[in-house]
Amino acid sequence: MPIFFVSPKCVTPPTISITGDLLIHLRDSLRITMGEILWLGNGQGLRYRAEITDISKRTVTGHILETIQELPRRTPRLILGQSLLKGEKMDWVIQKATELGIDEFLPIESRHSVVQLKAERVEHQLARWRRIALEAAQQSEQWGVMTIVPPQSLAPLLINHATNSVTLMLAERREGKNLQTVALPHDVTSSLLVLIGPEGGWSKEEVEIAEQAGVVPITLGQHILRAETAAIATISILQSRLGNLG
Repeated sequence: MPIFFVSPKCVTPPTISITGDLLIHLRDSLRITMGEILWLGNGQGLRYRAEITDISKRTVTGHILETIQELPRRTPRLILGQSLLKGEKMDWVIQKATELGIDEFLPIESRHSVVQLKAERVEHQLARWRRIALEAAQQSEQWGVMTIVPPQSLAPLLINHATNSVTLMLAERREGKNLQTVALPHDVTSSLLVLIGPEGGWSKEEVEIAEQAGVVPITLGQHILRAETAAIATISILQSRLGNLG
């Protein structure tokens, strides 16, 4: 059974209270029973093995049997800046990025993105993406849920993440450093931001903005990959090099 996330406010040792959507899912979909054992996480580095002691319409209560703390971070934070993709491709990237342990997801409003979110749709779409990330984090037994921020264009994104961050940009049909050998940060207080373009690629202006900001161009080789494929391939290689995969 996966890890389920609860708010830290729900944890009052020796008990845990489960409410809201998770309550409905556990009670009505999974049909948990008294005495069943669950693993619950607070999203802040603690997991609890709990035995269900009470099930009601408003609350499921568990008794904490064991508490486990996440090991100290050994690698920099990994951030994915993904240009908006059409259809379910964005959902798929968010799901797989979560499974691969990305810390933060930055949707980018790129000039060549087929999808252009209307202002009134942003909150709805964010809620959907965050729900996908939550479910993927639970399934893959992550210690926390990937943070997803509102979409923004490339220039302000680079300004907001300029401090203590190394930024790589996947560049198709351009000279770039090999992803297997490009220098990566190893300080746990730093961040590694990787930027992936949309289906139509980065615009000339976006490339110039990145160059002026000191972004390092990288390549996955001579073949042109779909945007969603490139994102997952890049994350996998970086996580492997950082020692978080394989």
